[in-house]
Amino acid sequence: MKKYFSSSIIFLSLIFLVYFLWHKSLLDFSIFQLNSYFFLSAAFLFAGFVVSGLSWWYALKIHKVDIPIRLGISSHGFPIFAKYIPGKIWTILGRASQVADKTEKTTSSLSFISLKEQLVYLLVGILISIYPIYMVYGANLFLVFVGLSGLGLFLIIFNKSIHDLLLFVLNKFLKKKPDLPLISLKNGFKLSWFNLLLWLMWTLGFYFFAKSVSLAFSFDMAFVFPISVVYGVLAIVMPGGIGVREGIITAYLSLSGMDLEIASSISIASRLWFILGEVFIFLLALALKRKTII
Repeated sequence: MKKYFSSSIIFLSLIFLVYFLWHKSLLDFSIFQLNSYFFLSAAFLFAGFVVSGLSWWYALKIHKVDIPIRLGISSHGFPIFAKYIPGKIWTILGRASQVADKTEKTTSSLSFISLKEQLVYLLVGILISIYPIYMVYGANLFLVFVGLSGLGLFLIIFNKSIHDLLLFVLNKFLKKKPDLPLISLKNGFKLSWFNLLLWLMWTLGFYFFAKSVSLAFSFDMAFVFPISVVYGVLAIVMPGGIGVREGIITAYLSLSGMDLEIASSISIASRLWFILGEVFIFLLALALKRKTII
């Protein structure tokens, strides 16, 4: 039954991915500038996805779920397209169900660990971007909004009083108490290292990708990428953060002084660029799953 469930998630995610690419007309690879900057960006992008798999593996490890690194990466990468299925829960359930197939653990208990790791992933993405945003814009409303988002997420994850208050409010609206984990600062600190590394790799990757499109792109602008991804994930009603990520990147780059047309091109092209990374980790997971590589 568990195997059937995880296979269904993979099947549905691939269907929604194909629909997404077709519906958004994102199959035009001619927008890429295949120069040295682009290939460097791909290297950082792919490396970041491998580290994201290691982060999931390590999250399981510190919760006493010992699995091979190969399974950690494959269970993370195989359901990577589940984010395009409406409802963000499928990303969390997808990798949990993959591990449940190979262990005696239940999908629900593993999903709790998956959600913990995902929350820390979002928080680190916000925190590393606050200072670069300040350097670009100074102390303005955008910085305040991002800072308050980070503070709110931190308190929800680590502060029991705020955590319990949120659960109480959600219970009143949903008529059901949601499973939202409270994480200890010790575990949060442990989980943050892999997440910090993957965000830095993706930010560097985005910088070199944008540089392949416009040589005028500066490194401080690249920190819009983690912010855009974080808010894309938090936009629960938008599968894969469709529109949210692109809108944030375009607005941020435009406000930074970049020409609107170039900012829009970088924004739209970065979606397909990131999907290439998702295809990479999916194929790597498939290879690892079939034990074709060690």
